[in-house]
Amino acid sequence: MHTETLTPALPAWQTQALCAQTGADFFFPEPGSSVREAKRICGMCEARSACLEYALAHDERFGVWGGLSEKERLHLRRPAAR
Repeated sequence: MHTETLTPALPAWQTQALCAQTGADFFFPEPGSSVREAKRICGMCEARSACLEYALAHDERFGVWGGLSEKERLHLRRPAAR
């Protein structure tokens, strides 16, 4: 019997995203490093909103997704204090 491992297909936006052509170093920098370049690249990317939606839906806790850092996404997930 031959068993194959199936890997799920990437969402279409991931293959079209500018980060896929740039490399992960900008989007997953060392702690304390600038995310300015990643945000600049995200700002030019047509997949930005789909990327952010994905990150929020899948609770991505590291890196820049959809132009937002970890802290910025955390603020979106937390309800504002009243």
